[in-house]
Amino acid sequence: MEITAEAVKKLREKTGVGLMDCKEALKQSKGDMEKAIEHLREKGLAKLQKRMGKVASEGLIASYIHTGGKVGTIVEVNCETDFVANTKEFQEFTKDIAMQITASNPLYVKREDIPAEVIEKEKNIYRKQALESGKPEKIVDKIAEGKLEKFYQEVCLIEQSFIKNPDMTVKELLEELIVKMGEKVLVNRFIRFQLGETIEE
Repeated sequence: MEITAEAVKKLREKTGVGLMDCKEALKQSKGDMEKAIEHLREKGLAKLQKRMGKVASEGLIASYIHTGGKVGTIVEVNCETDFVANTKEFQEFTKDIAMQITASNPLYVKREDIPAEVIEKEKNIYRKQALESGKPEKIVDKIAEGKLEKFYQEVCLIEQSFIKNPDMTVKELLEELIVKMGEKVLVNRFIRFQLGETIEE
């Protein structure tokens, strides 16, 4: 099928990828825009896997204070170069992440950050709940693992649904930025403040 210049231009605007790569992706996906985006993402991420060992010491510290000044977040997002840190896309991403943390209150950046004892404690709670509800012992561990996945989606920033577009996760949003920027990007750390949360009655 013929790939129009307009379709190539539209895909480039959506992904920030070069024209030739966009044209090839549209050919591979027979003109399907969503499949072409997925194709570019997979290709870009595969290429960028080689860069994951690079040091990402540049970046930005962004903040978001919710209306009324009762809750807010400071987050550090890193990239490899100052050039990427100064792009509009990177700056918007850091602001969105600060807003995400303020709204969704994650406890960790990713599941690897959760202490083993916290995971074990959660697993034991889920096992106990399953047994008490009369579930057979042989499937209790499977049920606990399933509930643990939901726990990760709640407490890990990367696995949460993105507040501006719940159809995608924060991880998918991050991967889109990585492909667009062509270098390693990571959410390093954050701190969220809520007025009065450390004050004891």
